[in-house]
Amino acid sequence: QVQLQESGPGLVKPSQTLSLTCTVSGGSITTSDYAWSWIRQPPGKGLEWMGIITYDGSTYYSPSLKSRTSISRDTSKNQFSLQLSSVAPEDTATYYCGAKRGISSSENPDNYEIWGQGTQVTVSS
Repeated sequence: QVQLQESGPGLVKPSQTLSLTCTVSGGSITTSDYAWSWIRQPPGKGLEWMGIITYDGSTYYSPSLKSRTSISRDTSKNQFSLQLSSVAPEDTATYYCGAKRGISSSENPDNYEIWGQGTQVTVSS
């Protein structure tokens, strides 16, 4: 059974880079069984898909966040990570890592069947 766990700082200052890591257990990020995403939910708003990394390391990003977002992986630790640069208070949100079956990308959060518990990140000075 695949499980996901987010980790990272809960407070980031404006203009800095937000960095989060998702640790995967019960499955490998290098097999084609799943693709791995970051999704966030600002307070009082809906889920926003940010980007995805597939089994072969290919990445795809939301057009609205592409210029500030990078997703990478550490196969030796079975982890994938998010970096969001030049953050502002509007980036305050609960950040989730998620997994969907298969190798294709999807911007629809409903397609992600496995979720981490989420981690709250606040952008404030």
